[in-house]
Amino acid sequence: MSETELSVVCKSCGAEVSPYVTECPYCGARVRKRAPDLERRDGGLEAKRSRRERRRQRKRKGRAAQRERSSGLGRAVGLAAVGQRPWATLALIAVPAAAMLARIAAGDQPAGFGALTVPFEDEWWRLLTAPFVYGSVGYLFVVGLVLAIFGPGIERRLGSVATVLLLVACGALGALAALGIENARGVLTMITGGNGIALGAIAAWFFTARTEARAVGESVDVIGVAVSAAVVLLLPAVVDWANPWAGIVGGLVGSLAGIAAARAGR
Repeated sequence: MSETELSVVCKSCGAEVSPYVTECPYCGARVRKRAPDLERRDGGLEAKRSRRERRRQRKRKGRAAQRERSSGLGRAVGLAAVGQRPWATLALIAVPAAAMLARIAAGDQPAGFGALTVPFEDEWWRLLTAPFVYGSVGYLFVVGLVLAIFGPGIERRLGSVATVLLLVACGALGALAALGIENARGVLTMITGGNGIALGAIAAWFFTARTEARAVGESVDVIGVAVSAAVVLLLPAVVDWANPWAGIVGGLVGSLAGIAAARAGR
């Protein structure tokens, strides 16, 4: 028999006695009406638990197993992500960098290298190229840094192809919205750069990461996300041709896609 657990106190003499006896061995007083039923467990004899206690223990074990599975899945996904290169993110950073080097080498201006000009004529392909055309290295650096931070997380959760389609859509739809607004205002301007892509990446990452973190009882660094989004939103104030409407609409597209992906994954 396993070691006796002294956890019952005799009301007569105050001594601690075994929970498996009916009478106190010190004073002979009655401790309980009858001795508990015993069962063999873990190589010894212990008091038989009631049905309610057994149900509670099964529930506790089930919840612990579920937490362990969720934590193990998160670790497995993280380890898999370490060995997988974020090709989509690398491409979205390398393509505009190469395009900018080619434009500078050719001595051309952004308008002649795929930027979106307002008033608009009929070259609709510029909606796809404008988010990848930059007029300054600083603008490209900020957007590239945001993609390097948030892009791999999106790619790990959605896959490379879906990540490219999502972020290109954020940039193109942001450029389209900016074109419509600036046309309506009658402004002569040019729309360049991927602030819509950057804000879309931040928003998509946030909603997908928040759902994943809640599943394992963790939280997301909201302050870091807010600071990153604020920097991108303020780009039009310091960078020529970074259109604020393109960034805002790109962020909305990324938010909707992130919410939809989070619900689908859940």
